[in-house]
Amino acid sequence: MGTGREPTDERAGEAPEGVRAGVAVHGARNCPVVAASTAHDGPITGVNWTHAGDTHTEEFRARDPEAVDRAADVPAAASVVDLGDERVYRYDRPRDGECACRVIEELDCPIADARAEDGVLLLTLHLPDLERLRDIVSALDGIADRVEVRYLVHGAADGDGVPDRTLVDRGRLTDRQCEVLRTAYDMGYFERPRDANARAVAEALDIAPSTFAEHLAAAQRKLLEETLAGE
Repeated sequence: MGTGREPTDERAGEAPEGVRAGVAVHGARNCPVVAASTAHDGPITGVNWTHAGDTHTEEFRARDPEAVDRAADVPAAASVVDLGDERVYRYDRPRDGECACRVIEELDCPIADARAEDGVLLLTLHLPDLERLRDIVSALDGIADRVEVRYLVHGAADGDGVPDRTLVDRGRLTDRQCEVLRTAYDMGYFERPRDANARAVAEALDIAPSTFAEHLAAAQRKLLEETLAGE
């Protein structure tokens, strides 16, 4: 017999502690939209997809139809509708495990937005925590040349329950600084106790320890500037 009370959620009103991440997947294999973007002037947008049986159907919007027609590795892309300043395309291909978006979906992570530009797949993700982001980056490393987190908005409530949101733009880092940070992280340099010291990381990067220290300090300074701006 019911109590007549409405069900309540003890978490109602609490500020979420998840993250919004912008991820750039470089060299994503088996992605026709990425292939089409290499010949396209500007981003290819409106990327969405569905699955039926063993068939993967994908749709995207392009402003330059001729570029899509010139692109290789776009399997039978059919023009669906002309919207004036852009055209909608759709194609079918077999489902497989080499698709970046499918890899993310298999981790139970919806993709908020997907687009491609200059051969790079750009994804927006809303995730419950940073650990899930690490899982995604690790999974994508197996099917892409490089995975870059371009920005990260982290929502965490302070004592008053007010979200403290921090925007980190990895685009400020050079490729070498990103490589140094990633190698140091993967080798456990930031663990306590450390799994690798500065000399070991420098040897893995084939640089002098002093050069490693310079790159690391410059990268950390940029990230701290992003994190502490406005404090």
